[in-house]
Amino acid sequence: MLIQQPLSLYIHIPWCVEKCPYCDFNSHALPHNKSKEVTGIPEQAYVTELIKDLDSDIKRFSLKQRKLHSIFIGGGTPSLFSAPAIEQLLTQVLNRFEHDDDIEITLEANPGTVEAEKFIGFFNGGVSRLSVGVQSFESDKLIKLGRIHDSQQAKNAAVLAENCGVTSFNLDLMHGLPNQSIENALDDLKTAISLNPSHLSWYQLTIEPNTAFHSKPPKLPIDETLWSIQDQGFALLAEAGYQQYEISAFSKNNYQCQHNLNYWQFGDYLGIGCGAHGKITDTKQQKIFRTVKVKHPKGYLDQTREHLDHLNEVVQAELPFEYMMNRLRLFSSFSLEHYQDATGLNANDILPTLNQAKDKLLMDNIGNSWRVTQQGHRYLNDLLEMFL
Repeated sequence: MLIQQPLSLYIHIPWCVEKCPYCDFNSHALPHNKSKEVTGIPEQAYVTELIKDLDSDIKRFSLKQRKLHSIFIGGGTPSLFSAPAIEQLLTQVLNRFEHDDDIEITLEANPGTVEAEKFIGFFNGGVSRLSVGVQSFESDKLIKLGRIHDSQQAKNAAVLAENCGVTSFNLDLMHGLPNQSIENALDDLKTAISLNPSHLSWYQLTIEPNTAFHSKPPKLPIDETLWSIQDQGFALLAEAGYQQYEISAFSKNNYQCQHNLNYWQFGDYLGIGCGAHGKITDTKQQKIFRTVKVKHPKGYLDQTREHLDHLNEVVQAELPFEYMMNRLRLFSSFSLEHYQDATGLNANDILPTLNQAKDKLLMDNIGNSWRVTQQGHRYLNDLLEMFL
């Protein structure tokens, strides 16, 4: 039987200054001058449509009585919006839900000087957590990644994030960059650690379809180098007091990203904004639905169109893989009871697969609690294929 899961909200702001060559997210570059100052952001019109989109979802899924667990404003580059626009958006969202006073509200930001100066305004507008997209502290690597900031701006943004009043801040950092040595990658990580973020997202650059890097692939480090970067990087992070709680997420004690944890624990989330995805458990119908919103800003802002592009029920045959694809990213264990509550499926049906994974040393258990082993995380794709 499906049991109601925590409800989060993802808000997508699709615009950015320039499209990075590795980026496969739904982002759209805006006109800008030589100083990287953008023009033509329809922020007021977009905020209006976001709230209409939210109200439609609330009505569609009868969510008026649901408590809101967390909010994440992603992109694109949400920090291109003004602080008053973010405050207006958050005020209207929070007025529609019961929520804790200290609800986690994350906003993604880029380290350009003009945007970093807004951090205090974002905090005053309700943002409690900033996620700063640094990617690297080496200027030559930033140029190759198509980033518009330099090394010093990245460091300045981290300092401003720590001191603007937010409860916590995250630094996004990549490794396995074009022509990156082990020493380069570890120096980047040491710089990030020295800036004392409460959370670090440290992940390997991958070449995705429909990106500029896919059309003209850069020369990336060989696998042996990548393994060495990860192994030595994990040791550095542990020594500095960061706990790895997900494949690419590291936090100081009690600073895990609550919004992303809800994703990985197969919780519910509304997705509003261009191309945003959502997942909702309907306990009355005993069904799980996924939503996708209109992708392009022009279509999303067209008042003659609905914001909803797709609404699909997740069929039962897909639920074991859907659950595991999220839950097995985490280093903590999960219970068979949670699997049943979140999927509505009988846990006994998945036990043979779990035991097969255990026999291959990819998973382990204590009673009804299961977790991925170190070897399982290294060969996670192979493990996930067992649940297809």
